[in-house]
Amino acid sequence: MLEIEQKFRIHDKDKLIDQLAHLGAMRGEPVEQHDYYFAHPVRNFAETDEALRIRRNGTDNRITYKGPKRATVSKVRQEIELGFESGESTFEQLAEMLELLGFEQVRTVKKRRTPYTYPHHQHSFEITIDEVQELGTFAEIELLAEEDQLAQAEAAIIELAKTLGLSNQIRLSYLGMLMDRETESASE
Repeated sequence: MLEIEQKFRIHDKDKLIDQLAHLGAMRGEPVEQHDYYFAHPVRNFAETDEALRIRRNGTDNRITYKGPKRATVSKVRQEIELGFESGESTFEQLAEMLELLGFEQVRTVKKRRTPYTYPHHQHSFEITIDEVQELGTFAEIELLAEEDQLAQAEAAIIELAKTLGLSNQIRLSYLGMLMDRETESASE
């Protein structure tokens, strides 16, 4: 399964919330997310454009592998995500286990995510408003699709972004933005 997404910085969260309500998007419960990203012991994920993350999503826990981004308009990559036992203690134990296996925790990303679902034609869009510590507020529009549905899914996301008045897509992940920011601060 491929994850196709576009991300945008937003300056007027309330306006976007009103637009989503007008479209009939269904709002989910906001959740605090804590993401720990890890570096592989022998493979440079920065060079291969991969990611290994564990996420605490409220009390729910997930481990995710993200493959390299493809050269398309949207951010497209293979994603494999699995749940594991809930709770902060289990989350920290998995982080410790990965470190004992040679993985190194690179960075933590913390955000408050408000999810929306928007069924439109044959698509079920996931739209999120993310308030990311140290970075600001963003909107993401995402679809999951099989390889043969990629072009259609990407076109649908672009159309919805235009409808919502979202422009100037950002292809970097939150991790990438935070790491770039740290590099810029270190060079000053």
